Amino acid sequence: MIWLSLVGFLISVVVAAGVVRWAREHAQHYGEGMPQRFHLGHVPRLGGFAVLLGMAFSWLLGAAQSMWGDPGSLRLGGSLVLWWLAVVLPSALGGIAEDMTQRLRVSYRLFLTGLSGSVAVWGLGLHLPRLGLPWLDALLAMAPWLGLAIVLLAVTGLPHAFNIIDGYNGLAGMVALIVCLALAHVALQVGDRAMAALLVSTAAATAGFLVWNYPRGMLFAGDGGAYIWGVVIALASISLVQRNAEVSPWFPMLLLIYPVWETIFSIYRKAVRGVSPGVADALHFHQLIYRRIVRGVFHDDESRRVLMRNNRTSPYLWGFTLLTVVPAVLFWNNTWLLMGFCCLFVISYVSAYLAIVRFKVPSWLRH
Repeated sequence: MIWLSLVGFLISVVVAAGVVRWAREHAQHYGEGMPQRFHLGHVPRLGGFAVLLGMAFSWLLGAAQSMWGDPGSLRLGGSLVLWWLAVVLPSALGGIAEDMTQRLRVSYRLFLTGLSGSVAVWGLGLHLPRLGLPWLDALLAMAPWLGLAIVLLAVTGLPHAFNIIDGYNGLAGMVALIVCLALAHVALQVGDRAMAALLVSTAAATAGFLVWNYPRGMLFAGDGGAYIWGVVIALASISLVQRNAEVSPWFPMLLLIYPVWETIFSIYRKAVRGVSPGVADALHFHQLIYRRIVRGVFHDDESRRVLMRNNRTSPYLWGFTLLTVVPAVLFWNNTWLLMGFCCLFVISYVSAYLAIVRFKVPSWLRH
């Protein structure tokens, strides 16, 4: 796995460097009046292309290694890797196309992520076998289509959830890296080395992108990067539960509760205001932290000042994410505790959001 990770990391770093070098002129076509824009200057949004190449090459190398004697005992079959790539590609290419043209409508991107979910169900036989509670498991047994519907919803929706939290340097990328490593840790605990290899390779490719994204802000992941992370993590989460009976289905739920709840809460507050969920705004949790918690930075250069303030926002959300990742990794097979921590996160999120909106944030949190 170390070898695969190194290869994925290096390819991602090199490809990202090429994007930074040769895509600057293309970045001038990105609109500057969007409410979710919190940077100055022209920055390429093709970081997802680097992640995709680094991840795919390391996956294919792992499959080839398994065919050539499998010295790492990965048991990473070629058909598994090809099907995973077949699931990822529709969403990834759709996101990258949007990053390049700025003309792919939301409905088309939603269709492509839905296509990824359909391929996962049909090609990989992906379904959710249980929900961790006896009465819900009985319901799934009576209506197996519910398990398929949950898979479609997860693979279709999670990429857009990652796209929502992709607002500041290092935010979505670091969340994806942390979640991938947490899933890989539990996969190793249950002896699923193939799943761990796929996830560690994805984390390594993401780390290669982050070299250029944080703290220098020279490259953004764009829709392509967010869709790759969302699809891969959704696939891994459901596959881990499906393949290993001891893993609670609430383990990935707690791992991903931040982007999932951010999406649900965003839909709710827009619906209350009579606004379409597809309309971008600047009222997400990370944007409020930027506006009302992170203090201004004094610097003669305005773009440098915005960059420094941008970089100070993400660590708040990293810490928020770790508050869910740590208990998820510690209690990955305890459904009731995982459910309790999910509820605790929702309460904490809403309380923190209201406190920020009402200007009741403690002074020691402002930096």
